[in-house]
Amino acid sequence: MSRAYYSDLIATFQKKSSDEILGQLTRVSQFSDLQSQKQAWLYQIKLLKTILKTYDGAIYFEFDIPRMGRRIDVVLLLGPAIFVLEFKVGEQDFTAYGADQVWDYALDLKNFHDTSHERYIVPILIATDADNLAISATLTPQNDLLFNPVKTNAKQLGSAIESALALIDGDSVDQLEWENGRYCPTPTIIEAAMALYHDHTVEDISRKDASAVNLQQTTDAISEVIRSSKINSCKSICFITGVPGAGKTLVGLNIATKHIDKEDDLYSVFLSGNGPLVAILREALARDKVRREKEKGNRFKKTSALSEVKLFIQNVHHFRDACLNDNNPPIEHVALFDEAQRAWNVEQTSSFMKRKKNTSGFNQSEPEFLISCLDRHADWAVIVCLVGGGQEINTGEAGISEWIESLNRHFSEWRIHISSHLHDSEYGAGSVLQQISSRPNVTYNDYLHLSVSMRSFRAENVSLLIKQLLDQDIDAARTTLNSVRDKYPIVITRDLNSAKRWLKEKARGSERFGIVVSSQAERLKPHAIDVKTPMDPVHWFLDGKNDVRSSYYLEDVATEFHVQGLELDWACVAWDADFRYSQKGWEYKSFCGSRWNNINKEERKVYLKNAYRVLLTRARQGMVIVVPLGDCEDQTRSPEFYNPTFSYLREIGFSVLE
Repeated sequence: MSRAYYSDLIATFQKKSSDEILGQLTRVSQFSDLQSQKQAWLYQIKLLKTILKTYDGAIYFEFDIPRMGRRIDVVLLLGPAIFVLEFKVGEQDFTAYGADQVWDYALDLKNFHDTSHERYIVPILIATDADNLAISATLTPQNDLLFNPVKTNAKQLGSAIESALALIDGDSVDQLEWENGRYCPTPTIIEAAMALYHDHTVEDISRKDASAVNLQQTTDAISEVIRSSKINSCKSICFITGVPGAGKTLVGLNIATKHIDKEDDLYSVFLSGNGPLVAILREALARDKVRREKEKGNRFKKTSALSEVKLFIQNVHHFRDACLNDNNPPIEHVALFDEAQRAWNVEQTSSFMKRKKNTSGFNQSEPEFLISCLDRHADWAVIVCLVGGGQEINTGEAGISEWIESLNRHFSEWRIHISSHLHDSEYGAGSVLQQISSRPNVTYNDYLHLSVSMRSFRAENVSLLIKQLLDQDIDAARTTLNSVRDKYPIVITRDLNSAKRWLKEKARGSERFGIVVSSQAERLKPHAIDVKTPMDPVHWFLDGKNDVRSSYYLEDVATEFHVQGLELDWACVAWDADFRYSQKGWEYKSFCGSRWNNINKEERKVYLKNAYRVLLTRARQGMVIVVPLGDCEDQTRSPEFYNPTFSYLREIGFSVLE
């Protein structure tokens, strides 16, 4: 395994000179011209040579964590334990950020590296010039054998290692077995975007187990369509399906980041109508670019970074508007549409064009117009539609059927590559697919479907559980819940403060948590939750624990429109009276003025149900669902609005948090 800049047996490490080791680090490092980094390495080498004189094992400098786009300063395999060391050379204080950083590294190994799963892992933060601390008091392994971060200075590092080993029993970690262990990360979409933009491949940051269709296979299938379309001068469209959190957006970003050179005729663009997602990804990539350049000793403005990112991640509506103003073919030959099922129907598009663009007489749906834009190319073009099931959450979203019907009406020469699961009921394309059954150049491909959720890496059947819950299939939901509860905790409560405490207790390191609610949840105001209060999703998703605008503060809440396509590690879902359980089926309500009104339009019912589907599938590691008690003295929050929903969840078998 070559994930470290330098790795060796400790015995060999001791025999080599410090300069020899430093030379190897410098040769392979991107920091080769940064003198401060060389000095830090030399300090670490000399210190560890002294501390490790009596130990056998292995040592790794600058160990790569692709999911996070960072490197661990030092990993040590000593006896039955794995030590993760983060050095702050010359520092006198221990920062919360530093503790979270080393904890995050350890969590990455614990969660995603096969041969680290069942091993003791000890994260140690070393502020080299700090005052002495009582180390033994902080040595506390948790149930999963991961220690809480240990804080020490340079003088006490040896004692910290010795004290930790005294608490650990078991066989020694085998160096070769550990190195050959599979690294199967499941990054958030933000982490994935940063890793791909930094030249990692999708193989570096995705699962490789046999239970999932590998993302690389889906990527390869799309790449082959692109290659074939270019060689044969033809136009093609692909429909990629997948369960919530399976990695559809990741596949799109993987293609887009491979072709971001405008001089390359394979130049592609990633398009999404999800405004918060676009803004968050752009900001995250820009911040990461500035951070990386700073670490290299370079000065780089965030405005320049944002300009680069905006070239290949665009809001689909802005792309549409640019094509309206210019009848020439777009510069991109490949366009990837995320959440393609949310593109607007003809009524919504025509209304918007008339009201906002002063373009009367426009009578195309968004899918039809977007296909026509790529169709302007004289030679070849490829459209990739990334399709989620049960994800339509807003008025005027056409669903995938409009794409198929548009192809039938006006684009008979286009070749169609279809996921073999597009027939499934949640995609709403079954009837229109029959219309193209006799059409030439229609290909079905199993690799165009992603069947396993990567979002909930602790329990991949969570999306199935939520589907069964929303379908009121109690027996099936009970069975699925029993299969996931050990790895993916889901609890229910009537008290929001208890839910907040649960989130804070569960989250480790910088694992992100927050409160999510339906955009129709207007009677949570007594709990200090106001869905009408503006919040900035960029700050909510990207800022740290000390920023009151971040999700960590549990003050601002996000709705389905803010979180669709994104993830939290731990989520609190606050369930209002807009979506109520009854034995006859869900009751759909909208609050207007001073009372709840029935929602009668079937389309709006679907949107509300899908909103809760989105909210209940955001958490990667676990969630708490809050169903308020209500208030007998408030006619808008009567307990009878809430009690049946809570009883239903308890009947399925969710644990009750008092």
